[in-house]
Amino acid sequence: MKTARQVAILDIIEKNDIETQEELADALRMRGFQVTQATVSRDIKELRLLKVLTPMGTYKYATANKAENGLTDRFIRMLSESVLSVASSENMIVIKTLSGSAAVAAEALDSFHWPEMLGTIAGDNTIFMVVRTAEEVQKVVERIQDMMK
Repeated sequence: MKTARQVAILDIIEKNDIETQEELADALRMRGFQVTQATVSRDIKELRLLKVLTPMGTYKYATANKAENGLTDRFIRMLSESVLSVASSENMIVIKTLSGSAAVAAEALDSFHWPEMLGTIAGDNTIFMVVRTAEEVQKVVERIQDMMK
């Protein structure tokens, strides 16, 4: 019963903008599940559902996978608004940002999990990135520059 209910929850939040646990419980009841708010709350935790902002400014439940897609768009916007320049040498890239925004930009870059990237270190307005090989640097620089457009 629990598995079927959780599959139904995933289907419901995929097809509908569900803002509250009460709305989710009502949707489950309409599908024939007898649930309490506590049951719905436990399912939300077990499924690791998150509340994400919709384009209309409201919040809805989403899986971490869907939330991450939304974060990716936000991270790309943050990068495009904060990165001033990108330079490279050997297998290293130095990214200059607006003052105070390097940490956020580095977090955005880290979130992409690019296989070529070993890691980043951020200061106030500079990010130091290490790439696996010097041959892969140009590809990473181009990706970053594409996001700046």
